[in-house]
Amino acid sequence: MEKGTKENPWQLKTAPGTAEYQMWRDDEKSIIVCKVGSTILHYDQRCIEDTVAMLQAHGDWMELGAADEQKEAKPGTVEAWGRSPENPLGGWYGLKKGFRGRFGMYVPPLLEELGLVELEHNPKNNRVRAKS
Repeated sequence: MEKGTKENPWQLKTAPGTAEYQMWRDDEKSIIVCKVGSTILHYDQRCIEDTVAMLQAHGDWMELGAADEQKEAKPGTVEAWGRSPENPLGGWYGLKKGFRGRFGMYVPPLLEELGLVELEHNPKNNRVRAKS
């Protein structure tokens, strides 16, 4: 059975390994669904290739910087890029109002699962970079 579907989601852990969650593609809506406990988040499907392209252009490690939507993202982090008007989407990759943040927490482990990036797994301040 194909991985990354609602029937067979990716089973992931946050970079520090402190929380488990599931993600899967919803190709009809062009989104990635992220289920953390009973909370459901949505990310634009373009986040996968756009984030990898950004990390390739960046060329080095980048801090994740996860933050809730209501909090400011630390500049220069994956989280800040995931909500920046300068990214290819022109703003938030998170699509569900009130739950658009945490891009830097939930998307990089998916990219690692897909074999596209290297991700650190420290207790705090983890970083990611594109695979060379």
